[in-house]
Amino acid sequence: MRQLILSSPYGAHEFKWLDVYGTVYALKGCFGQDRLMVADPHALQHNLNSPKFGRAPILDNTASLLFGEGSVITASGSEHRRLRSALNVGFTAAAVRGYEPVFKRVAEKIVDQLKGFFTATDVCPVFSPATLEAISQAILGHPTQELGEDFVANNIEIVKLTASQSETHILADAIGSYLATWVWRAAIYMPTTGAAVARKERSFATQVGGRIVQEKIDAAKQGLEMPDNDLFSLLLNPNPSDNTKTPSVEDVIAQIALILIAGQETTANALAFGLLELARHRKFQDELRAEIHSNRGANATNMAYENMPLLNAFLKETLRLYPAVPQPDRIALEDTAIPLGESITTLKGERISRIPVRKGQLVTLAIASYQRLASRWGVNPDEFNPFRWLDGKTNQGDAVGPYANLLSFLGGPKICLGWRFAVLEMQVIFCELVGKFAFAEPDGEPPQPRLMTALLPMNSKGERALPLCITRVL
Repeated sequence: MRQLILSSPYGAHEFKWLDVYGTVYALKGCFGQDRLMVADPHALQHNLNSPKFGRAPILDNTASLLFGEGSVITASGSEHRRLRSALNVGFTAAAVRGYEPVFKRVAEKIVDQLKGFFTATDVCPVFSPATLEAISQAILGHPTQELGEDFVANNIEIVKLTASQSETHILADAIGSYLATWVWRAAIYMPTTGAAVARKERSFATQVGGRIVQEKIDAAKQGLEMPDNDLFSLLLNPNPSDNTKTPSVEDVIAQIALILIAGQETTANALAFGLLELARHRKFQDELRAEIHSNRGANATNMAYENMPLLNAFLKETLRLYPAVPQPDRIALEDTAIPLGESITTLKGERISRIPVRKGQLVTLAIASYQRLASRWGVNPDEFNPFRWLDGKTNQGDAVGPYANLLSFLGGPKICLGWRFAVLEMQVIFCELVGKFAFAEPDGEPPQPRLMTALLPMNSKGERALPLCITRVL
């Protein structure tokens, strides 16, 4: 487990095991726990869509601790479907396009910050508040400064707590998987730093969310026109144009903690990793900048991001190499079998195309390994090469994930609700930054991807950081 999780760079052992043992192999976890690593596309698709598999208890219980019982991420079955259906009105392709002005304002603010630096700059502290600002404005309809200093400060503490990983954490997770659900539910009342931060997050989210929701309801009662360019306004619209059933006020408020955390650091890290690869591939960076300038010259106020092949190839390649959560765990809810796309040979020399698993078996979705399969993504899958998306050499196969068949946003019923939101946000921000700045690596030891709760850029001191040399070009 040390090798699997704590290696630096991430995947130093996992990707070697993929080459040696193939797309499915067994290993022992802490305390002799049986685990199965799965990177086979057919098996991944089955696992994500089958009702016979659920999120591992440690993930479910942690989500409940942070986000509460009413969150869409902790709901299951019909309740999960009901909440997703209600929330989806704000994450359709049309709705997400309405958030573009917010993303542009956030991108322009990042530009203003970066042009004031004249030495190597750590972009992580710039991206984190920027992605929170995008979520706050697009989802709540309010800038972060109106959420209150205490709320924002506690959000920063949540991010710090989740950006950690150690042998102690691995052992604690293993022990936690054996604890009864009621123990986890009671954990939020424990006198620990983590529990205190989680309590504050849920309390602040309820208070802030309740205030914002009430403001919108009062405006509607007074006959004032409700804005329609933020998620809350869409959800609370008493007369939805598409006859979608309006969720309850309690349903809306219950999603705030999740919304303000889940999409913040994942997007910030993807932006950082993208700029790191551009700094390492200056020729491609210049080509991408030329495409951006060409499109901006044609229509500066309404850029057609979907019609920019280099931009989208770059985004897909970044998400392919740096999935936010590279190895989420699932658990078998009953005795079943996992079908394989390609048969494998057992230690006894038998060829099998299905792997039997018993109830309680942990299955790790090896997303980072899947996204480095040569059979799927072409030659040299460990290398950054955006042109693999343009030369027709990627073998898409059956649909697995929602975006370019990647699993960076997961798949199946639990697919990331805001994946379109994240894609457009990154398209807008990358266009602004690459169009106006050139990025290069500074001297010194480069940062490496490390697995904390998510995949982060880390320096040699174990700190989340990505220093870059930034030069204004426009």
